[in-house]
Amino acid sequence: MWIANGWKDYEVIDCSKGEKLERWGNYLLVRPDPQVIWDTPKKNKGWRQKNGHYHRSVKGGGEWEFFHLPEQWTIQYKGLTFNLKPFSFKHTGLFPEQAANWDWFGEKIRQAGRPVKVLNLFAYTGGATLAAAQAGASVTHVDASKGMVTWAKENARSSGLEDAPIRWIVDDCVKFVEREIRRGNHYDAIIMDPPSYGRGPKGEIWKIEDAIHPLVKLCTQLLSDHPLFFLINSYTTGLAPAVLTYLIGTELLPGHGGTVHSEEIGLPVTESGLVLPCGASGRWEADS
Repeated sequence: MWIANGWKDYEVIDCSKGEKLERWGNYLLVRPDPQVIWDTPKKNKGWRQKNGHYHRSVKGGGEWEFFHLPEQWTIQYKGLTFNLKPFSFKHTGLFPEQAANWDWFGEKIRQAGRPVKVLNLFAYTGGATLAAAQAGASVTHVDASKGMVTWAKENARSSGLEDAPIRWIVDDCVKFVEREIRRGNHYDAIIMDPPSYGRGPKGEIWKIEDAIHPLVKLCTQLLSDHPLFFLINSYTTGLAPAVLTYLIGTELLPGHGGTVHSEEIGLPVTESGLVLPCGASGRWEADS
């Protein structure tokens, strides 16, 4: 498992009975987590001193309950600053487990010894975008949500990266990739964090099991002659690490060689010493 253990401003303090107790900077949140199927005593005082609690509804969805929590605050990770705010369906605007990937590809970019162009698809609030830009890459950030791209720009400003070579694109990711192929543009690295299910700007249905392989095939046409890495993140239960390995390997290994490795990603749990599973990632990298 790849573990995001470099955080100082964030931690999973404890988890039990379908919930996790987290510290986000100076604030404690309790949020549901479907992976937490065990039932251990909630002894940590943070469970009672929380600043926010997301209650899942039996009818689907849920709602926040707040206790002295500001509308927005920030946390830092290795020189990056992220603006947080609780919003729909339990999210805060950041997935801390992804720091395991930021560290990995950041080092690859710094060691490349050449300019690196990165395409970040389904780029959300820009965690991977900022990590790549901080490492020295030029990044094209693509997300279908204008609000998420605006949020990512705020994170870039807060991180001192407002003048970094980042191209901000509000567009359907598949359509953008198709246009980039027609334009003849190429990238040295591609990152994608596709949703399990969603709808495009015109109501097109995205279902990851059906759509991910055609998208990976398209993206291979965007790779430069000497690509550096290709990363897919998945929070979909059916896309186990082995599936990601086969998915990436069948498309990239024949034409580019290199190696593919996929693992679960996770976050350490302070109270128990366990690691909380948080999805999976598949990584292709060129031979060094």
